[in-house]
Amino acid sequence: MPFKPLTVLVLAWLTGLPLLSLPSKGVAAEQMPVDLELLLAVDISGSIDADEARLQREGYARALVDKDVIKAIRGGIHGKIAVAYFDWSDAYLQNPIMDWTLVQDEASARAVAQHLLDTQTRTARRTSITGAISYAIPRFGAGAYKGLRRVLDVSGDGPNNDGGPIDLARDKAVSAGIVINGLVILNGKQNTWGFPQLEDLDRYYEGCVIGGPGSFVVVAENFETFHEAVRRKLILEIATAPAVPPAWQQIGPSVTHKAQSGYRYPKGCDVGERQSQEFWRRRWDQ
Repeated sequence: MPFKPLTVLVLAWLTGLPLLSLPSKGVAAEQMPVDLELLLAVDISGSIDADEARLQREGYARALVDKDVIKAIRGGIHGKIAVAYFDWSDAYLQNPIMDWTLVQDEASARAVAQHLLDTQTRTARRTSITGAISYAIPRFGAGAYKGLRRVLDVSGDGPNNDGGPIDLARDKAVSAGIVINGLVILNGKQNTWGFPQLEDLDRYYEGCVIGGPGSFVVVAENFETFHEAVRRKLILEIATAPAVPPAWQQIGPSVTHKAQSGYRYPKGCDVGERQSQEFWRRRWDQ
């Protein structure tokens, strides 16, 4: 039978125990240490149809159970990471798919992958990377796990065009100790709503989206190669240099651009907003 609080205080006084060592009702449970808190933020804007949204989800599921990804996880100090996943589109639309979940071996990775596959996908309209970052910031540290590193993995096929300046959101995340990496999808298909493409989206991500020590961009040439790009990116994120397994250096078609210190995107980080304004101006003039 548990002691009442007053009884515990009396026993502590009689036995000479310091009162500060007693458990407090309001103290949260201790978080489990992990090597990495990895938050996956996946684009479901208007340029991505239902089939492509499904290919993205399947790409993450397949990559998480890859043997080299598992090897990277097991090779960390703690040998485990925490993963969460959400879809994003408009500034107000962030759809949580999976809360913080422990991944430490093949069995736990397969459970996460199956959860992703079993959860319905959908698509929306605008592209708010700003909204995704702002949503992600308070998610770190809010679960049952405490990572040595915190990484936000943003995948997308277009520039920010909703929700405010992307570079300000990025800087806020970086100042909170979060590293932002990018997975750029070079999707040549016309946007469902007719929005223009940004041909050098990888450079835009380098100059405006990613940030923090060691941040980088990986390019998927299309949705069919998305799985391999995710696989390569996860290994890079999970395995810290120089312990990166050599397999990722030679396998896969994806192209990696290391973030350049101080690099500024020459077209400006508001290029997506300007494209959107011009698009709607032309629509109204017709």
